[in-house]
Amino acid sequence: MARRTLIRGLCLALMLACLGPAARSRAAPGTGADGGDYVRMVAPGVYVRPGLVQDATAANRDAIANIGFIVGRDAVAVIDPGGSAADGAQLRAVIRSYSPLPIRYLIYTHVHPDHVLGAVAFAQDHPVVVAHARFAAAWGERGAFYRQGLARILGGDAARAGDALPPTQAVGDATDVDLGGRVLHLLACGAAHTDSDLAIYDDQTRTLWAGDLLFQDHVPVLDGSLSGWLKTLAQLKALPAVRAVPGHGPVQVPWPAGVADEERYLTTLARDAHALLARGGDIDGAAAIIGQSEKGRWRLFDAYNGRNAITAFKQLEWEDTP
Repeated sequence: MARRTLIRGLCLALMLACLGPAARSRAAPGTGADGGDYVRMVAPGVYVRPGLVQDATAANRDAIANIGFIVGRDAVAVIDPGGSAADGAQLRAVIRSYSPLPIRYLIYTHVHPDHVLGAVAFAQDHPVVVAHARFAAAWGERGAFYRQGLARILGGDAARAGDALPPTQAVGDATDVDLGGRVLHLLACGAAHTDSDLAIYDDQTRTLWAGDLLFQDHVPVLDGSLSGWLKTLAQLKALPAVRAVPGHGPVQVPWPAGVADEERYLTTLARDAHALLARGGDIDGAAAIIGQSEKGRWRLFDAYNGRNAITAFKQLEWEDTP
């Protein structure tokens, strides 16, 4: 009971609990998005489908995020259902090959389409759909745009693009999900990668599913708050975690070492933006200056760093204004 109380306190403070020793990987049969085995077991009962470090294409069906599922004694929870209807359907088929237990929960880590559009494949399971309290508003503003954009990539077929299922349970700070002998702690974060980030902590294996709060290999994408993201990472680093599942990149990384690259990149954005503001620079030069020392360290850098630089400049300009 004392341990459960401690965990709850950490959840409410956005300090996610620590992870246990690494388990030997086990893979499901079949081919995954990266050409390897479809899912990898990163801890007992915790399965991750690695996404491709690419932008969405017709060929990859938007299978570009790390998605997966957690199996308890009585039920299964899906952690992000995938980036398209086909991506979600493949994930569901693999879950059924692993377990006959009901798929009782579908959990969104945040609002981005590569993590949620596969949800339509799980409508037949009638799951409890859990998301950050701000997810519904964000999807209402962006969902149609995301679906239309992916439909164009996939050849104009809206059905192939998929869709999110509406949340039926909103998380305002923290809540627990019981899979039977396995409790997942769902932690609603302040604005960081997005304004609707939800992290999942598995009590049984002490595994953190970080979603896009954590990027590896793929350059981080700033769609929330730079200062808030750095604050969240500082909180996470204070915990004695040893493993985390990133939203993009390898299926697991050591903790806290695994966050060092992302923290360096975000800190560089902030440092460069502050320096540009201090010398009277304007937003027109932001993309060519901010974060450029990180070029060569990240995949998809040219696709996203310019946008990150402009966002960082705008945010810090506002914060620095007396």
